[in-house]
Amino acid sequence: MSGRRHLPQHAALRHAAGPGGAPPHLHSPAPLNQRLLQTVGRSARLKVLNEIKRTQGLAVGEIAERLGMSYMGVKDVCTDLERRGLLDTWREPQPKGRPRMLYRLTVRAHELFPTASNRATIAVLEAAQKLYGPTAPEKLLLVFFQRQTGDYTARLKGETVLARVKSLARLRDLEGYMSEAEMAPDGTLRLVEHHSPILDLLQAFPIVGRLEGEMFRRILGVPVRREEEIVSGLYCCTFYIPLPQT
Repeated sequence: MSGRRHLPQHAALRHAAGPGGAPPHLHSPAPLNQRLLQTVGRSARLKVLNEIKRTQGLAVGEIAERLGMSYMGVKDVCTDLERRGLLDTWREPQPKGRPRMLYRLTVRAHELFPTASNRATIAVLEAAQKLYGPTAPEKLLLVFFQRQTGDYTARLKGETVLARVKSLARLRDLEGYMSEAEMAPDGTLRLVEHHSPILDLLQAFPIVGRLEGEMFRRILGVPVRREEEIVSGLYCCTFYIPLPQT
């Protein structure tokens, strides 16, 4: 008789996943690229890169206004970052007059914002899929997002939907999602995320996007629509949240 202990399928999944049944290390941060950090150097450069990362591109004047810096100070920083291969420029057509010149991050600059921090999680999910069938990863991810929903709910502040969305944006921003709450012209509230620390997981298991949207809906108690796009390496995910009629 073999001394090997055979676990039932559900128990084996929990064993592989770690305590609580959720995939391990889902939010473990990847180390920043130290060589790139040495290239960037001064804090002014980091501030400029961080601000541009939150957009699809900014003009020098816009960066200066956002950061409270002088126009020429920002221009010098952007020129330096472009020379180092961390920024490039593109011209945005205008209805009248000359196009606006905007600065945006290059692929190299995106390495400063890690998105490949979940190799162990992906390996566990792929192993579970191979051993226990195509639905196993979804079950493990569901456990994680249920736990994450409870964690956010406990930490969220505010009585109104608007206050809770702003609180959620702050929590997500601290976790590296570069989140902002903003009001759309049609009165719809938007939570916009310009980065995803779990982008590699999203790409390997697209169901993560649906689970993320459902988590927001449960936390906020209102319908939530999630739209994600990646254009020229620029990630942006927008959650549309209708405000209750008063």
